This record gives sequence, structure tokens and C-alpha cells, in this order.
Amino acid sequence: MSDTSWIDAALTAARPQAVGALLRYFRNLDTAEEAFQEACLRALKSWPKNGPPRDPTAWLIFVGRNSAIDGVRRQAKQQPLPPEEVLSDLEDTETAVAEGIDGSDYRDDILRLLFICCHPDLPATQQIPLALRIVSGLSVRQIARAFLVSESAMEQRITRAKSRIGAGDAQFETPGPVERAERLAAVAAMVYLIFNEGYSAGRAESQARFPLCEEAIRLARLLLRIFPTEPEIMGLTALLLLQNARADARFGADGSVILLEDQDRGLWNRKLINEGLALIDKAMRHRRPGPYQIQSAIAALHARALRAEDTDWAEIDVLYAALERLMPSPVITLNRAVAVAKVRGPAEALALIEPLEDRLSGYFHFFGVKGGLLMKVGRASEAREAFNRAISLANTAAEAAHIRMHLDRLAQD
Repeated sequence: MSDTSWIDAALTAARPQAVGALLRYFRNLDTAEEAFQEACLRALKSWPKNGPPRDPTAWLIFVGRNSAIDGVRRQAKQQPLPPEEVLSDLEDTETAVAEGIDGSDYRDDILRLLFICCHPDLPATQQIPLALRIVSGLSVRQIARAFLVSESAMEQRITRAKSRIGAGDAQFETPGPVERAERLAAVAAMVYLIFNEGYSAGRAESQARFPLCEEAIRLARLLLRIFPTEPEIMGLTALLLLQNARADARFGADGSVILLEDQDRGLWNRKLINEGLALIDKAMRHRRPGPYQIQSAIAALHARALRAEDTDWAEIDVLYAALERLMPSPVITLNRAVAVAKVRGPAEALALIEPLEDRLSGYFHFFGVKGGLLMKVGRASEAREAFNRAISLANTAAEAAHIRMHLDRLAQD
């Protein structure tokens, strides 16, 4: 096989379960991560020649486990080893290990890993970045972008969290029912950020990063099975389903970004939409509104509009205002400005976002929205300046190309 991009996608998809299983086996974070990395290196050497194994995750767990055991032997650490028959050749045991992945021993490895990373002994500013790094293998740059902070600041957060865990301040025990409930908010936020990392990729990256969206949805459904009466988990799951339903309509054939109002709604996945709508309707009946429920209600209004012009922007404005009260954020206000522009005009929306510039000075979408609003009120030179700033902050080539279209339109006017 000459095209090896499938290997990166397979390793990304397998990472959470593989690291979770290795951590359960060795009870040491560094050992689990190093074992997984060694297994990935062996996969890069073996899979292009031999093709993918029947179950890549089982293969990575088995190879990583044996690699770490060899390291333990070399270092002569006093740690009990499994029976010798477990350390047989891969060809003799891969089938049994693959079958074990679906058994009770492995079923909750990812969820256990999520709750461990969200241990209350770790500050909230470290919990989610650490989980994104360990569970999903996102780079420090990617995590920093999600949190709108510098790479160096995020590197320090993750390093401090790993040092604290390594010092034994946070134990790798499976949390009980009370602890799970206490950590649920942090875990839900981490699942949402995993989804956003996959969803925010450009078309060129989407095939490799799309497994993150699917993994986040799978994790949300798993949380929903554990907390079936929690409306915020219903809202989270609905939100991910409704957003992911638009995946096939978000990019043109040339990789260009297609905005929500311009998308071919016939390409939206109605099965995912119906599942998401049913969940948010069920959540709302609990009458305990929360941020995920409100965000999914906004997504539901878009999903229910058969045409862009049918969108209930006034209700979206009301929902964003409620979301601002629950969790004030400059990004939420920026999103609300889009609805305000539709309901009360671009001038009022522009006044809403102008105070946000200092806090969103490194945020691509702020300058894209600002440029669009300035263009609508006839302030062409300022719009051009905002669009140029947006291009300099673009995360993907598709984002930059989309802004250049607005610049071309300004040049023609």
C-alpha cells in the first residue's frame, strides 16, 4: 500500500481505547503513553507492508503491552509480570485479544480514562487539556487553539498536570457513582472539545480528523447510558448529532467552506437530525436548562428550517442571550451577534462585538464576522482591514480562501 494516510486515521481512532487499556494494565500514565507510542512506531513499520490487522486497537494494545513489559524487565523493576503464556507470539494471541476488546474487561476503558483525567485533585484548567492530550492525542498547538491561549501556556498546564499525576497525587482508580457525578461536567466539556477539534478541520484534514467527531459522539452516547436521566448529557449528545449531520454539506468540491445559510440541506443527514431532535425534546421536558441543552436547541432550530430563510433567528437570539447569562463568554456573544444582525441589523450587531476585540484579538472568526458586518454597513476600508487580519489568523487554507472571496467582492464594488 503506497498511501499510508489510513494509518494515521486508524491510530487516531484507536488511541483512546488503547491508552485506556494500557493504563488499566500498568497503572502508570507515562508507561501507558510510551507503550502506545512504541506500538504506533511498530505499526508504521509493519502495516504498510502487511496491511492493517483485523482489529487495529487490539493489535496496538497487545504490542504496546509487550513492549512495556520488555522495558520493565530491562529496568529490573519490582513489578509482578503476567504469566509467561500471555507473552506468546502476536500471531498466536491476536484473535483472543481482539475478542477481549468487546468484553467486559475493555468496555469501560475509555470512560475510565476520561474520569481519571478529570480527577478533582487536578485544577479545572488542567483537567480538560490533559484529557485531550492523553485520550485523543491532540497536539499542544491544537489544544491551545481550542482554549484561545498560547502554546507555551498550554504546555505548562499539561506538564504540571502530568507531574502531579506522576507524583501520585491523583490515583488511577475507577471512580464510584458519587465521584462520577461530580466529574461529569468536566468530562462532558472534554467530549465536546474533542468533537470540535474534528469538526473544525478543513476539508483536506477532515478524513483524518473525522474519527474525532465519531469518537466524541460515541463517548456522549456512553455517558448517556450511564446517566440516562441527565438532561445536560441528552443536550450534549443532541448537539453533537445535529452538528455532525451537516458534515457532508460544509465544504464544496474544491474544498471551499460553505456557510450554514448556503448549504444544500438535502445533504444533511436526516437520521442524525431526527435522533438529535428527539433527544433535545426529551431533555427540555425535564425543565432543568443548561448550556448544552441551549446550544442543541439552537442547532435544532437550524435543523428544523427546510430553507435558510425559514430560520427563526429571533428565537436563536433569545437562546443565545440565555446562554450568555448561564456562561458569559466573548465567543458566545460573537455567535449571538450573527442572530442580532439578522433580527435587528448589522449596525447593532457591530456595536455588540466591538468591545470584544481585545479578548478575541487572536480569534479568526471574530475578524471574519466583524469584516462581514462592516461590509454590510458600508465601511469598506475597515472591512478590508478586518478581513486581512482574519486571513492572518486562519486555521486552514479553506478558511483563508473563504475570506479572500469577501476581499474580492470589496474590490469589485
